[in-house]
Amino acid sequence: MELRIENHHAIDVISISGRLDLVSSSVLKDTIRQRLSDHRVQIVIDMEMVNFINSSGLGALISVLRDVRLSGGRIALCRLAPYIEEIFTITGLTRVFDCYASVANSLESFANLPEQMAAKHYYS
Repeated sequence: MELRIENHHAIDVISISGRLDLVSSSVLKDTIRQRLSDHRVQIVIDMEMVNFINSSGLGALISVLRDVRLSGGRIALCRLAPYIEEIFTITGLTRVFDCYASVANSLESFANLPEQMAAKHYYS
């Protein structure tokens, strides 16, 4: 797995490519935890180039979602491949994660952040 981070003002876009599995999930968690320690709590994960995900990868995403929320931030996913979107639908993760069709849509969603946070009930 490879990661690329781009800053869009207060929002970090982390692009993932390759496999999100047992080996690579720790890299993702460490990367996001480092961003959080740098007070970068608004995160978009671009998953367009993820060609494989397993339960370890899903677990890592859930783990970082919790970490981001506990830090007072928000995480959004975008550009899920069709088979990954199907896994998210089957597992119910589409009700847990904010998923968008594009990076631009994800970034725009942060503009209405206070309204969204008030309207959405989060579970830890």
